[in-house]
Amino acid sequence: MDQASPRDDQTGDLLSTLEVIEAQPLATRAEAYDALHDTLARRLEATPGSSS
Repeated sequence: MDQASPRDDQTGDLLSTLEVIEAQPLATRAEAYDALHDTLARRLEATPGSSS
């Protein structure tokens, strides 16, 4: 069976998001990267077992 793991799906989603961001004009790209950073930081902080 060739099923993608949830981690693979998240990696694919991140790569797709990055491709969309890279296709945008520079000013829009900066805002999009800032929003992506905030989203990833929140997800990381919410991960069980993460060190403080």
